[in-house]
Amino acid sequence: QVQLVESGGGLVQPGGSLRLSCAASGSIFSINAMGWYRQAPGKERELVAIITRGGSTNYGDSVNGRFAISRDNAKNTVYLQMNSLKPEDTAVYYCNAAGVTVHWGQGTQVTVSS
Repeated sequence: QVQLVESGGGLVQPGGSLRLSCAASGSIFSINAMGWYRQAPGKERELVAIITRGGSTNYGDSVNGRFAISRDNAKNTVYLQMNSLKPEDTAVYYCNAAGVTVHWGQGTQVTVSS
């Protein structure tokens, strides 16, 4: 089993920045990739960014160029740096770890509003 603990969400004004963190514990050897997804009210969950064990990254079209995903292997932690935030970035952000099975964090709310 893999446990994921997210932190860093909150309220920010348009144009501002936030950094989300996701710490993994448990059977972390089984993880091939980690990432972030988000779900806004009334919408489907969508990819934000993923990073593989080898460091390759992939971003959703709506965040490409504004968000950056990184990882600290020593801390088993993945980060999502979110810049130039827009109101449409408002959503619950979920950490994801994928390997033989898929694991999800509990989610953290990000609200972009003036």
